[in-house]
Amino acid sequence: MATSLQSLFRAIAQARDEQELRQHVIVKVGEYFVAQRWGLFFFDKLPSLAPNLPSILKLALSVEHNPVLRYLVEQHAPVHEELLLPPGAWKIICPRSDHGHVMAGPIVGNGHLVGGVGFTRVRGTPAFNGRDLADLSALCLHLSTWLAKIQLQPTGFNSPNINRLTPREIQIAELVAQGLTSAEIGSALWITENSVKQALKRMFRKLEVSSRAELVGRLFSSTRLSSSKEQAV
Repeated sequence: MATSLQSLFRAIAQARDEQELRQHVIVKVGEYFVAQRWGLFFFDKLPSLAPNLPSILKLALSVEHNPVLRYLVEQHAPVHEELLLPPGAWKIICPRSDHGHVMAGPIVGNGHLVGGVGFTRVRGTPAFNGRDLADLSALCLHLSTWLAKIQLQPTGFNSPNINRLTPREIQIAELVAQGLTSAEIGSALWITENSVKQALKRMFRKLEVSSRAELVGRLFSSTRLSSSKEQAV
């Protein structure tokens, strides 16, 4: 069954960290756009333009040479090469056959461009179009929201207790630590409020606790415990 845009929204929201986002979610996004290559990048993790970098990488990271990157930096909006250039011009700028068509979208945080996603198709295949840009715009909104959520999450798991929980239960525990209600957690994870309550009951049994505050205290450091709210399931 073909991947839907809504399923990609959910996959982004449920990604636990950058590794999971890169290895699983962005792969699905690349397949959704029928791209042959795709990537997720953050500007603070890009290599510096050192003299020993390959010349093609220097050009790709140069806003003076790469109009797609320049548009992304200046406009903070999704773009593909045919939106900016006359037919055939991109081939001169980027001679790689596996970059015959390129599309990129922004990831923003605190009003700044902090990264992006890129997709390419081989030469001879259809170019990206307006529908692709609209879908990528929606996905970039969710990616930016995901990044903000990850940056705001408290840190300090207290293993090995965390290993008793499933990935979904860990997601719920993280939201409990932020003080969200069962209804709010359900909305954030695209599940019902009752599903959250049932999951919390299972988590209480696994960790041998009887309240949300005890749950947070068992899993996280004391700094996380002090900022959490004690609530009933």
